[in-house]
Amino acid sequence: MRISEMTGKEVINLGDGTRLGTIGECDLTFDSHTGAISGLILPKHKAVFQFLSDNQITTIPWHSIKRIGDEVVIVDLNNAYDRMYSRFGRE
Repeated sequence: MRISEMTGKEVINLGDGTRLGTIGECDLTFDSHTGAISGLILPKHKAVFQFLSDNQITTIPWHSIKRIGDEVVIVDLNNAYDRMYSRFGRE
């Protein structure tokens, strides 16, 4: 999949259902030794007007991306999914 194919997809955190943003103006980070993608950087705008907004970023480690669907990207930033299954004895 190309990063351009991810444009417009909503990013949702699996652990708490938080909407983290929409992939559009995102950047990728790379491992300088291997050249592999190490993360996705999403801008987070808090205000309707961008000039009034407090521009922040959300960094998503590439290994935290669990599923890429037609409209959403599911990420697990706090490993809540893994803890839930280990708590119930499921593997």
